Amino acid sequence: MINSQETDALCNCAIIHEDTLNKVRGEMIGDRHLLKMAELFKTFSDPTRLKIINALILSEMCVCDIAALLNMNQPAISHHLKVLRQAELIKYRREGKTVYYSLDDEHIELLFKQGLAHVIEK
Repeated sequence: MINSQETDALCNCAIIHEDTLNKVRGEMIGDRHLLKMAELFKTFSDPTRLKIINALILSEMCVCDIAALLNMNQPAISHHLKVLRQAELIKYRREGKTVYYSLDDEHIELLFKQGLAHVIEK
């Protein structure tokens, strides 16, 4: 059953606003970039990966530390780190036998904080 709020949101207009369509068509982002954005947001859709990103905003960390922090086993954390690396959200550096992970660039923190601000606001 459709409630009145949903009914109010339906457009009863049959007029096509050509000026608006032409303006928007000229400014739309290309499919290649939209596909990459969809993949980015898909990567952000996992709570464990968000926890890892949150931790890496606060400090560079190795797999052992991330596993201990999230109370998970190292292979599971390594899997998530691989996904984050493939999405170019994190990078690593090796120091002896230890590999340290950090955010790839400042945009990742901004995306995270914007998403957080949005959910807190609601």
